Amino acid sequence: MIHELTNPVTKTLVTHLRDQRRDAVRFRHTIAELTKQLVYEALHDFPLLDKTITTWTGELSCKTIDEESIVVVTVLRAGMPMLDSVMELLPEAHAGFLAMKRDETTHESVLYYDRLPDCKDKTILLVDPMVATGGSIIDALKLIKSREPSRIITLNIIGSPEGLDVVKSAYPEIDIFIAQIDERLNEDKYIIPGLGDAGDRSYNTVG
Repeated sequence: MIHELTNPVTKTLVTHLRDQRRDAVRFRHTIAELTKQLVYEALHDFPLLDKTITTWTGELSCKTIDEESIVVVTVLRAGMPMLDSVMELLPEAHAGFLAMKRDETTHESVLYYDRLPDCKDKTILLVDPMVATGGSIIDALKLIKSREPSRIITLNIIGSPEGLDVVKSAYPEIDIFIAQIDERLNEDKYIIPGLGDAGDRSYNTVG
């Protein structure tokens, strides 16, 4: 199921991202803030455990997420600010890394790096800023599903209707949390209006 955030703050932050005057530091910061909003929504029904902690008045039993049951997987490199943001919220979660490169002729993605921890019976948060054709995220989902997680949730900043339909058709059981669904893909398979290249803008690697 696709869950698009409707919070006015979310929409405002997406507008900030579209502004080409936003430098790399502020771009990454805005991505991180949007990621936190996505996590809040995605884990709203997550079960809580009892955990005994030491407070200023002594020991206290509190409710908490089982962070160690969560694996945060990023698609390098554009997803790095998102992964960092989730790990700030859930520091005991595990991190995994996938790297894919888009073939500019075929528009298909090619996996060239796989560094996933044990995913069996874990909840996977797959973070990737943009869903364009849906090809790279489907490739990532196929690989992750082969590792037998209990649940997969994707966190995305923007996406095209076409790409999201492709993902939904291939994996209808996956929950997709996205900040903004954009208008369309253009003939070159880029999202319109989009953000530009999120990886380049995050790390000043344009050109």
